[in-house]
Formats: sequence, structure tokens, C-alpha cells
Amino acid sequence: MSAAERGLAVIPLSRTKLPALRSPHHGVPHHGKPHHGDPQAGLPHADPTSPTPSPCRGACGRMGHGVYDASSDPHRIRELFAAAPWASGYGIACGLPPYHLIGIDLDTKSGTDAPAALRELALRHLFTIPDTVVVTTPSGGRHIWLSGPPDTVVPNSAGRLAPGIDIRGAGGYLVGPGSRTERGVYSTVPGTAHLPPAVCPAALLRLLVPAPRRRPPPPRGGVPPDPQQGQGLVQFVLAAHEGQRNTRLFWAACRAYENGIGEALTGPLTDAALRVGLTLREARSTLASAARLTGHA
Repeated sequence: MSAAERGLAVIPLSRTKLPALRSPHHGVPHHGKPHHGDPQAGLPHADPTSPTPSPCRGACGRMGHGVYDASSDPHRIRELFAAAPWASGYGIACGLPPYHLIGIDLDTKSGTDAPAALRELALRHLFTIPDTVVVTTPSGGRHIWLSGPPDTVVPNSAGRLAPGIDIRGAGGYLVGPGSRTERGVYSTVPGTAHLPPAVCPAALLRLLVPAPRRRPPPPRGGVPPDPQQGQGLVQFVLAAHEGQRNTRLFWAACRAYENGIGEALTGPLTDAALRVGLTLREARSTLASAARLTGHA
């Protein structure tokens, strides 16, 4: 109710952080148990007994449509939580007025230094994160709340901006402070609970909205790019200490793609990543994230 008083639309969540209400379209009786939904899109997964998920987003008037049930109306909220008495938390829908909330989720479970990655992005793109609501997660991560413009749709993404940084935008939700999950309780960082979500910096917003795919610049004089141009980037990765490896690899790969030598440096950057201790899977995932961010995926 406190969140709703601030204009934030909420839904009940189970202890697994998933929407607590089962979809009414799966042909499965409601047994009072939380269903397994998709926290990224906010829509329930199809029940195994149902051939296809329903495209309904709440137009039927019934409950159980994930984030599309979200409301800031006190009467509706009471109805939602009365229908899910086992709920132990609440989700806050992103992308809706008045704040058009954007969530920056800094993960720590993957072994990456997401805060450092965000700092490097801020230094490179010349933006700062303003004072705003910050929520700590039971696993040690943080959710930064920002306000987006009403005419811009920010999509959900996982690791596209940088390894360990997930984005919650339109069609997604953030676990609200005070929610209790299987791993613990979500809490606001002291001194931030009273703040409104701050306006998202324009430079950061440009990174959050996918740009049209760009083709790499044509080689000068018809000569293919020389991989030796990227040896400085390879050395930058090789000099990484623990906690910097993913971040440095991501930064180097972005520079390589921007200079038209991304494909040529894929092998050398991967080798460098393996030498400093990353797994092949981690290296490939980070390189793919850099390709997506620079429009070469």
C-alpha cells in the first residue's frame, strides 16, 4: 500500500520472486500454490498440460496475468493479495506512469563485478547515477530505480549492457523492498527510501534503448583490418586482476567492434580471457554482449 501511495503499481509475489497467481488460461484448477512464471516478461509460462500459452494480458478481467495484473488502486490490491494469501512479497511494475520505472539490476551471483562495470560505462559515456531509490537483494546485489520518459520504451535485458547488469523495463518488474523470498529480505539502502526515482541520465537511456544494427566501417583502401591494431586491447585484458576480467574483456570487445576489428579480434580476446581465468563460456557470453551493444550481433 505504501508503494501504491507513491503511484507504483504492484502484484503479489511468491517466495520464488515469481507472480503468485496462477494463469486462468492454463486449464489447471487453482490449488492455492504459486505458479512458475517468467519474471523477465511478467507472463506465466505455459502449463505442461496446455499446448500453447494464452496471449491474454488481462483483457478477460480475471487475475493471473503476471505483471499485467499490476495496480496502484487500493481496492484492486486487496483483491489480488486476498486471492494469493501465500504471497510473501510484491513486485513493482516497470514502464508505467507516473515514473515509467527503469530498474538497473546489479547482480553479484555470476562472479562479475557489476558495480565496476556500471562505473566504467558511466566514465566512458559521461553520465552519473543521481541520488535515487536503491534496494539491496538477499544475494548482495542492488536494484537502482530510475524514471524514464513516457515516450520511450525501455526493453528488459540480461547482460546486454554489460555482464552482470540486467535491465527491467516495460513488461518487467522489480521485487519491492520488504519482500521476503527463499533467500532473504529485500531492503532499501538507508537514506534512499524517501527519494523519488531519479530521472534516467540521457546518455544511459541511449544505451538502454537498442540502436539499429550498424555495419562495420569498410576497410580503408580495400585492405582488411589488421588484427595487430588490437594488440593493445588484448594486453588490456591480459592485465586484468580478479574481479576485473569480465569488465575488461567487455570494454576491449566494444572498442574492437567500434573500430571494425571485432571479428578479427574474437580469437585473440578469447585466448586472453582464458589465460586470465575466465571459462570459455564466460568469454563467449561477454563477447556476445559486446557485439549486441555495439550493433554487431
